[in-house]
This record gives sequence, structure tokens and C-alpha cells, in this order.
Amino acid sequence: CGFANAQGGMLVVGRDDKGRVSGLEDAHRLLEELPNKVRDALGILVTVSLRTEQGKDYLEIQVDDHPNPISYKGSYYLRSGSTNQVLKGAALDRFILRRYGRTWDSAPVPRVSVVDLDPAAIARFRQRALESGRLDPDALAEDDPGLLEKLRLTESNYLKRSAVLLFHPDPERFVTGAAMKIGYFASETDLRYQDEVGGDVFSQPGKALELILTKYLRAGISYQGIRRIERFPMPPSALREALLNAAIHRDYATPAPIQIRVYPDRLRIWNPGQLPEGWTMEKLLGAHSSRPHNPEIAHVFFRAGEIEAWGRGIQRVFEACREAGTPEPRIEFDGRDVWVEFPFSEAYLEQVAIAAGRVTPEVTGEVTPEVTPEVTPEVGRLLLAFEGEMSRSELMNALGLRDEKHFRESYLQAGLAAGAVEMTRPDKPQSRFQKYRLTSLGSAIRARSKSDGPK
Repeated sequence: CGFANAQGGMLVVGRDDKGRVSGLEDAHRLLEELPNKVRDALGILVTVSLRTEQGKDYLEIQVDDHPNPISYKGSYYLRSGSTNQVLKGAALDRFILRRYGRTWDSAPVPRVSVVDLDPAAIARFRQRALESGRLDPDALAEDDPGLLEKLRLTESNYLKRSAVLLFHPDPERFVTGAAMKIGYFASETDLRYQDEVGGDVFSQPGKALELILTKYLRAGISYQGIRRIERFPMPPSALREALLNAAIHRDYATPAPIQIRVYPDRLRIWNPGQLPEGWTMEKLLGAHSSRPHNPEIAHVFFRAGEIEAWGRGIQRVFEACREAGTPEPRIEFDGRDVWVEFPFSEAYLEQVAIAAGRVTPEVTGEVTPEVTPEVTPEVGRLLLAFEGEMSRSELMNALGLRDEKHFRESYLQAGLAAGAVEMTRPDKPQSRFQKYRLTSLGSAIRARSKSDGPK
């Protein structure tokens, strides 16, 4: 069942976990019985072949992938890697819709009509589509119901979920978590202030971008001669592209808003989502075709000129950062969680210190002022002990410490609070796989400490 619902596969009966033939005493009987048993239980046909190796019999059961959902005793299974997943709830909904050529955002929504949508949001789309030239003028000349029909956002007498998300003034009435939350964190646990960007999803990325640039990020200050230059830690175009990707590709069936966490030395964007079936992180980061999780929502953003339709969103983010000379983002995927992190460079952190008045720059040529945030001696030792990503026990051994409480309070928590150390799994702080690494700020402090040491 799991193979039939995935990409097909082969089940080998009569080999152990190391691939060695263990043999089957009743192989000939199973060869005759298994095809009928599978047909009766699953309603599918499989090919069962008898093989012999080293005088021992074993069976190979070849299962083809099936376009329609296959269930076993009322439950649906999906083979993923070396495990079987039982599909339930939103995951089962997505699977069944996909098998019938539908997507989550294409499902119709009862008890909502065009008059319930926000005319201002539709007008913003019309203006951007007119400027982009990607929508036929005849479609733009239609009234609002006609325009939505041209955009394929209706089905019979119903609006689709995509239309409600894109243009309703309060889409959270229908889809829990259809919003963006922004917070400023002095450390992983110290939230200083926050905002929520709601309303129509079509406007959310632009509103979030403006709020982040005006409230959450400081422009770094540098000087060329007497000319003052202000730069953000990442190109606004790259941040805008990342926000658009989060809004278009997120899994709206998961009732949690997109989260944008701003720290002293980095910015992280989280959204519930998953890679297209069969994709790896290597494929995502390389050249690939466009496979949006919500194709109807993506279509509207494309017609408005907000995105391309060539699967180059990730590449555009990296290219913008390279051209601006800022650090490339990090992308992490953990099951159904997608993180995009923009680390801040050491030069930017120094420039922020200038803007805050902690350092007075000279105005002769390029300025690289000496800025070292104060840290305790314990944190200083901790930073020097790091070699890549390390666990608590590895750090304690490197420091020669045995008192876990003393290490946790005086070293680790102090390093996290200073923004010099970060968790590799910040969304799962108690994970047994948790490790720690230096932030850009921590690396800068460590480098400065080494250069200031004995020559």
C-alpha cells in the first residue's frame, strides 16, 4: 500500500536487513497466493517473482505507483525512504487531492462570495497586473466577478480557497494562521516586541517587508570620504523574494502563521511547508522547474509581476546577496518546517555600532572601526572552544568542565543571551539532537580575541 501510494517499489521477502539471503521454506506457495491476497486486500495487481541464490529461494514483489489513492483496511499509507507513514488529517487531504489532480488551494469554499472580498485588494492586483503586462487587457476590463473567473479562482458558483486567501480582508476566518508574525528577539528566549501582519495574503509580503525595514532592522553606516552610506544586512530585494516564497509555498493546511524572527545578528523566516514529492535540498538549491505548493496563488502573484514562473526564486535570493556582498542565506528543511536564515556580516554589525553612536568613525577612506561587544570571561572561553557545531557534552569536555549547572548558566546561557551562540534546532530546544554553533557576532568576537592575544 505504501509503495502504491508513493513512486512504486520492490518488496523483497527472504533477505535479512543486511541483504543476505535467508530463504523461504514456503516460497512456491506464496508465489501463487500473494498476488490474489494483494488484489483482494488492496484492489491492485502486483508482480511476484521467485528468485534463487545460494540454493535458497526468495521472492520479489514489484509494486507500481498508482494514480488513485490506495487504502488498506480503511487507512492510507505512504512509503517515504525506509519508513511507512500513516496519512491522517491535513496530510491525507493533500494526498487525496493530489492524486485526483487537485491542490489544496483549488478547493471551493461555501458561504463566501465576491461581495465579501476586499475591493481595495483586487484593485491593487489590477494595478500591478497592468504594470507587469502579464494579463490580457480584456481580463482587466472585466468586473471583479469576471476577473476572478479569468484568473480561474472560481468553480461553479463557489470561490476557491486561493481567492479567499488572496483577496478576503480577513482570510483567517476561513484558514487559521493565514498571517505573518514578526518578532525581535534579543536571544532565543527573550522576545522584546512583535507585530502581526494580517489581511489579504496578496498584500502581506509587501506589508511585512516595509515593517521589517522600518522597525526591525537598522541600516549599517559606513563612509566613503565624507559620504555616508547606509546598507541593510541583506538586499531588500532578497528579503522580499524570501517573503514571497514563504507566502506562496507555505502549507496553509497547517494552522500556524509564517514567523519572521529578527535577532541582533541574523533574521530567520519559518513557514510550514514541504518539498515537492521526490525532491531533495540539493534539487531545491539547484536548477529546477517551478513546482509551487499552491499553484493558483502563485499564478496570481505571477500575473501581478511579483514572481517569475521559472523556479528561480531561491536562485534570485542567492544572486542578490552575492551581488550586494552580503552573506548568502542558509536554508533548512526538517520534515514539514522550512527555515531561511539571513546571517548578518561582521562589517554590518560594526556599522550598526556606528549608527548607534557607540563608535565614531574616521571620515578618511573606507572605515572598519574596532567594535567588540563586552562578554564575560566564561563566554570568551566558550567561543574559543568551538569547532563547528558541538553538543553540550562536547563543549564541556573541550572546556574541561564537569559541573553541568555551572556550564549551563555561566557559559551556555550567557553565550546565547549575548547573541554569540545559537542552537542548531531553535524550534526544538530540548531535542536530544540539539547542538550549538557560533553566530556571526560570536565569530567576530572570537576572531578579535585571537588577534588581541599574545603574538
